[in-house]
Amino acid sequence: MVVNKVECEAMSSGSRHAVQAAAAVALCLSLLTPHGWAAEVTPPIVAAAMPVAKGGAGLGVATRFESSAYRGGGTRNDLVPLYLYEGERAFIEAYRVGLKLEKSHDTRFDAFVGYRFEGFPYDRIPASLAGMANRGPGVDIGLGYQRHHEWGTLFGEVLTDAAGGSGGSEIRGGYRYDWKFGKLQLQPQLTLAWRDARLNNYYYGVRSSEATATRPAFEPGGGVNAELGLSAAYRLSNRWRLIGGVSARHWSSGVRASPIVDKRTQLAAQIGLAYDFSPEHEAWPTDRPLIVKALYGKSSDCDVAQVMLLKCFSTNTVDQTRVTSLELGRPFVEGLNGWPLDFVGYVGLLRHSERGLQEDSWQANAYIKAYYYGFPWSNSVRTRLGLGVGVSYANRVPYVEARDQLARGRSSSRLLNYLDPSIDISLGDLIGVKSMGETYVGLGVSHRSGIFGTSRLLGNVNGGSNYIYSYVEWRM
Repeated sequence: MVVNKVECEAMSSGSRHAVQAAAAVALCLSLLTPHGWAAEVTPPIVAAAMPVAKGGAGLGVATRFESSAYRGGGTRNDLVPLYLYEGERAFIEAYRVGLKLEKSHDTRFDAFVGYRFEGFPYDRIPASLAGMANRGPGVDIGLGYQRHHEWGTLFGEVLTDAAGGSGGSEIRGGYRYDWKFGKLQLQPQLTLAWRDARLNNYYYGVRSSEATATRPAFEPGGGVNAELGLSAAYRLSNRWRLIGGVSARHWSSGVRASPIVDKRTQLAAQIGLAYDFSPEHEAWPTDRPLIVKALYGKSSDCDVAQVMLLKCFSTNTVDQTRVTSLELGRPFVEGLNGWPLDFVGYVGLLRHSERGLQEDSWQANAYIKAYYYGFPWSNSVRTRLGLGVGVSYANRVPYVEARDQLARGRSSSRLLNYLDPSIDISLGDLIGVKSMGETYVGLGVSHRSGIFGTSRLLGNVNGGSNYIYSYVEWRM
């Protein structure tokens, strides 16, 4: 789903583009698909994710710590943004998006696209890997099945590389059990994973061209790994969750024998915080209207924080690139806890007009947005401050991002975090037409970034782009 500059050179563009596009489509479908199925069983192979209820959604962030499998690799830290959704047919589980091919109260059969957290360190190469060609994180497509019983849940998965890196495959199977102790939910899990030779050889083998006097050529071949894990979620309030987990992986004998592998059991831990939008905590609007938003904007060299603080509004950039977008939305929560605070889910298709600097391109955005409208004058002219958080996928890295990242010697990514701050007013209140009370006009910022280079899921990108836009929004 996300690859850095070195990895891009190693992957075939056709398969990579198809997989990333599939992920973006599934992500968009998940926010607009009607709800209707309760998540009776939590997703297999969970990485600090939080189960959400029928038609629910969640946002959060987790920090992941993992002892490197590579000799001298130390401990790796990673920031993992959590985007969670359970629709009737589509789902998002932190680092996976997919479709439910079959579902019932206690069984589930899925097809998904997922990120593989493996590969050489991107920032500090240990001596054991010096001079070797980079092995980067991968993207898998897979099928998953799980069946829930009173005594626990059995699950299985078949995965294969879809990004053109390893070309390998993996079959996983396991058992987990859910324990609830008041506000605390625990989920111990045992997983066995058979990996074929291509997968292991790619990540843990040494090619003949990479062999040295202290690092002989080596192919670990296929083998079976065993992993024990424990995930936890603690209810801080009706909607806030403290989440975490620990795991221990024992690699197959062939991988442990590799000259570049540390023979210890690989340990990992996650801790994070998430906000649950699930309707079990608040009445879901019974007749959710469709929201339509149209926007037009120009690129800006202003930092998004400067724009939000009303310190910078300039769009007089050298490139003068433009964006046009149409977005669709559905209300998630209206009047949270009786406060003047709404949450809306949006998906949008945005067109980049690059003005001859490179080919024009498309961008898909999916995000959840909070609106606050508790101002003293809102009874006369409703005014909303909004902040959207989600993900953005571009089929071509926008010109302004590629330009800035190249000047800094940094990598770029097609999949990045998305922020959408805005301010608007009711057009109906402004002109005195009651029927247009839910029609808004306003200004906003379309912002893509990699969260300061802290997330492997977002390509370890440090930087992004900003477009200041005007818009009109109405309800159907």
